Amino acid sequence: MQDKHKEWLKQADYDMDTAVAMHDAGRYFYAVFMCHLSIEKALKGLFYKVLNEPPPKTHNLLYLLNKIGKKPGIELEKFIAKLNTASVATRYPDDLAKIQSAYTEEITKDIITKSKDILKWIKTQF
Repeated sequence: MQDKHKEWLKQADYDMDTAVAMHDAGRYFYAVFMCHLSIEKALKGLFYKVLNEPPPKTHNLLYLLNKIGKKPGIELEKFIAKLNTASVATRYPDDLAKIQSAYTEEITKDIITKSKDILKWIKTQF
């Protein structure tokens, strides 16, 4: 069980690769969803490593970050808060056309770039 955090990180990397694939396919809000999922899994891996217990079944990135007790820089933390709000909207969109217009190619590319930065930061915390 002591290597469980490695499985979380492996899945986080896989999900980030999927975010890029969704972006390349023009499925932008799904790319954002996968970014959130990647960061969620990476944080759950860090949770497991730091607290030596299974992470809670939550999608709330800020909750996980606070429980772990680690703080990225202010800009990364602001972005995590922004990505946190995208979870429900991209998981259960109320209006397909509206969410498609909210997550353009350019916006999504920026979200992927910043998500990769967060993923790198999380990996430095192990």
